[in-house]
Amino acid sequence: MRIVVTDHNFRGLDDERAAAAALSAGFEVYQATTEEAAREAVRGADVVLVNFAPITASVLDGLPPGAVVIRYGIGYDNVDLQAANERGISVCNVPDYGADTVADHTLSLILVLVRKLVQFDRVLSGGGWISPPSLAPIRASADTTVGLIGLGRIGLGVVARLKPFGFPVLAFDPFLDPSVAAHHGIELVDLDTLFRRANVVSLHAPATPDTYKVVNAENLRKMQPGSFVVNTARGTLVDQDAVLAALDAGQLAGAALDVFDPEPLPADHGLRRHANAVLTPHAAFYSEASLAALQRLAAEEAYRAGRGERLRCLVNQPETAQTA
Repeated sequence: MRIVVTDHNFRGLDDERAAAAALSAGFEVYQATTEEAAREAVRGADVVLVNFAPITASVLDGLPPGAVVIRYGIGYDNVDLQAANERGISVCNVPDYGADTVADHTLSLILVLVRKLVQFDRVLSGGGWISPPSLAPIRASADTTVGLIGLGRIGLGVVARLKPFGFPVLAFDPFLDPSVAAHHGIELVDLDTLFRRANVVSLHAPATPDTYKVVNAENLRKMQPGSFVVNTARGTLVDQDAVLAALDAGQLAGAALDVFDPEPLPADHGLRRHANAVLTPHAAFYSEASLAALQRLAAEEAYRAGRGERLRCLVNQPETAQTA
């Protein structure tokens, strides 16, 4: 048996090595960033642990039927699920390792934007002083409606953090049971209504054809002047050029982005220099506890895969997979 890590940015791989040792499996670690490198790394592997490497149809051709690909994280848009299905390859994710951490990061960005903390800091750090009304309007939390696109684990975690501050909350999620929203005191609305009513739009949906660039020029024009956008989900949900244009026009008073398309954000992109943009380097997932949980849960899934046991977080429907 052979277990391969295609790429990672962890300090160590103790959990993964322990899983391989318990299975008496070979264990190899790469830092593949291209399709060609990933294809060479995974050839003949039984279990593949992947971070950001592209797992395309060509890469999957090198795996035997019954192989298992485990994505470090919640999203798995770098894995071709259809190709995996056709080749009898199981794909798993780790959906529950760091939802609280991402929700914490999201709330932090919302508060930074609404209170305009970065703008105040830049003036004072530059040696100046400013009268608070100079950055008006600054709304109270109770007067600032937050609209969430997506109400999974992270979205609901954000709601739990917003409520003590008094933010009214709207949400759009066509897959959510309305009773769940009602239980949490969330008003479900359609997408058009959300953009028109929300002062802050925060994204918590997966990357799919339906969510591709859902924050675009047309939807940004629906928002009230002086609104905000926050993205801690996936970079493809946001048209970055449209956000930059909306910031320049004053339609948006601020944007806080943790994920980008492409990633990293190009060094010459105007968002990097915009006074009303708050940018973090795909860091919302990170805390010591969440990272440890991610590796542990991924390694446990690799161990189950190696033993032919039922997989905990299967996300596809392979034609000939070992799922029990």
